[in-house]
Amino acid sequence: MQKLTVLLFFLFTALFLSAQTPSKKILAIFAHPDDEQSVAPLLVKYAEEGVEITLVIATDGRLGVNQYNDYEAGDILAAKRREEMSCAAETLGVNLIHLNYHDQLKAAEGFDGHIPHVQQLILDLKKIVIDIEPDDIITWGPDGATTHMDHRLVGASVTQVFVSQTWSKPMDLYYFGIPSDFLPDENSKTLRGQDRIYLTTQVPFTEAHFNQAYRALLCHESQYPAAVVANIKKERAKMGLTLFLRKFQVPEKIESSLF
Repeated sequence: MQKLTVLLFFLFTALFLSAQTPSKKILAIFAHPDDEQSVAPLLVKYAEEGVEITLVIATDGRLGVNQYNDYEAGDILAAKRREEMSCAAETLGVNLIHLNYHDQLKAAEGFDGHIPHVQQLILDLKKIVIDIEPDDIITWGPDGATTHMDHRLVGASVTQVFVSQTWSKPMDLYYFGIPSDFLPDENSKTLRGQDRIYLTTQVPFTEAHFNQAYRALLCHESQYPAAVVANIKKERAKMGLTLFLRKFQVPEKIESSLF
């Protein structure tokens, strides 16, 4: 009886401590529906480990016309891609916040259309960071993986939110990166690559995580038919079961000279 009492005591203590320990939180912020694929195996991995993951997609995908679909740019395509994004988030096992910003962030409308649009995006992202209180934020780096203007601008907007103040809860900012040595030519390395010396966060994942990530990509059927997904998966497999990130490093001292 005494042994059972001691066992129950330790069991309830463990359960109590577990309940009192908040789960870790990741906030992944990207531009378009399907952009999450760049870090999808990592999201699957950490969701499986009990990390609370919130995925933020900034734009509605209304300009995502391509050779694989018959849609015209606009509201109908945006509605379709919103459905696809919900499917992908559910498959990945993450929470989804899908904002309503336009692809290209109204750049075609000039200063008066574009600037208010992106300024509001920054303010909305700040509110999300305050509400979620993540331990880690993941977004695009200056390369945007493809040099897409929306990728780079969303990544820059996230960075601006991060550096705009000292946060009461410590958090880290990470940029998705493609090692330059994985890219086929010098132009690609310059446009999209990062030397491994900067990619100091290298997160392994399993084949199961990888496969689930590409099941999620199948949700984006307006952009990627199954045959195209199979080809993308085959190419990505060449990079192995590791995801590469560059951590934003806060300077440790104040300097008074450039030299």
